[in-house]
Amino acid sequence: MNKTKILILALGDILLLYASLFLTMVLRYGTDSFNLPLANHIQPFSLIFVFWLLIFYLADLYKSKNLKIDPDVLRKFALSLAAAIVGSIILFYLFPTIFNLTPKTNLIILAVVFGVLDLGLRFSLAKIFIAGGLKTRIAFIGESPAINELIATLKNNPQLGYEVISNIKDADMVVVKPDIKDDPKFTEIFYGLLASRVAIVDSIGFYEIIFQKLPLDEIEGGWFVEKIATRRKLYDFIKRITDIVLSLALGIIFLPFFAVIALLTKLSSRQGPIIYKQERVGLNDKNFILYKFGVMKEDNGALATAKNDGRLTFLGKILNRTHLNEIPQFYNILKGNMSFIGPRAESHDLVKIYRQIPHYELRHMIKPGLTGWAQVNYKPSASVEEAKEKLKYDVYYIKNRSLVLDFLILLKTIKYFFFSGQ
Repeated sequence: MNKTKILILALGDILLLYASLFLTMVLRYGTDSFNLPLANHIQPFSLIFVFWLLIFYLADLYKSKNLKIDPDVLRKFALSLAAAIVGSIILFYLFPTIFNLTPKTNLIILAVVFGVLDLGLRFSLAKIFIAGGLKTRIAFIGESPAINELIATLKNNPQLGYEVISNIKDADMVVVKPDIKDDPKFTEIFYGLLASRVAIVDSIGFYEIIFQKLPLDEIEGGWFVEKIATRRKLYDFIKRITDIVLSLALGIIFLPFFAVIALLTKLSSRQGPIIYKQERVGLNDKNFILYKFGVMKEDNGALATAKNDGRLTFLGKILNRTHLNEIPQFYNILKGNMSFIGPRAESHDLVKIYRQIPHYELRHMIKPGLTGWAQVNYKPSASVEEAKEKLKYDVYYIKNRSLVLDFLILLKTIKYFFFSGQ
């Protein structure tokens, strides 16, 4: 259901972009002479519209939680629209031979028309989803922290399209705690639900759909054997080739940055080598040396970098904030110690602490990554509890890893790279 609503919203945005372009031409050139300008604008603006949709995606405007109208969503929408306008202007002027246009007035008119229409669309869809136009009546059998979290989230976010009810006879979907399905007392109830064509899903799978992570405390060992593939030969091969090509290409592109950062690091207050080396735990629990630009005044073997850490140099704070200190890891990726996408590679000392977390070893069944599903969805861990929460995202990625998911993570990393520190 969530995917259906997101698809409806995305298709609605695409239709409104072209409708807004049509209305812009009519408003600017009149009803009698808009045909030729419209024909000239269709192709270049189709390319620009892809950029606009990407901006909206990076701003999380296609997440179910933002299918509502409130001050936070309106702020995201306004900032995204402004970024789309500025980015479009840059693209038009940087690549005039591709676009063959340098619009100013038309771009502003288009943005205003689309902004008004799209807010109207989002307001209308929110009303429909909340009022019940696409609502699913859902009941839960069993009790657990994960189920309680699901119930609270669905009740607080009616735009998700679910109405939590207590009577399973009136439900369209019943979410069941996995161990209850094996209880003979409930066999007759399940048969009755199946006969009534009520959808029956287990709480683990539904939790995964809603939160895009896994409730590890409620998963039994057999689930991992059944659900998680240790090897995916074609995927692993394509991913390795991609890692090699991207690490070489980005290494060349970032070479000037490397030289400048190396010089500034040498001139900073840092005591120690320009490149900081640390042993990290990688694939199959094998240790490897990870490379970064040094950001602290001296290498003291600390486990983690805290917020506003006094040990950071002035340059180190900038590098840490922008993640430019991680440029040397392109060498790790090229060498094969790491991939672009995967769980974060932790130090040997941290891994010793985190091994107390159930299922933590699963992180080491694939290569660590420069970025990953946990990195773009949760803050850097500074405690065992936070590491446990990040593991829920890491296991979700390990279970669902694919080229499509990797691409989506790379897109999210664009935003994370510039706007999130660690």
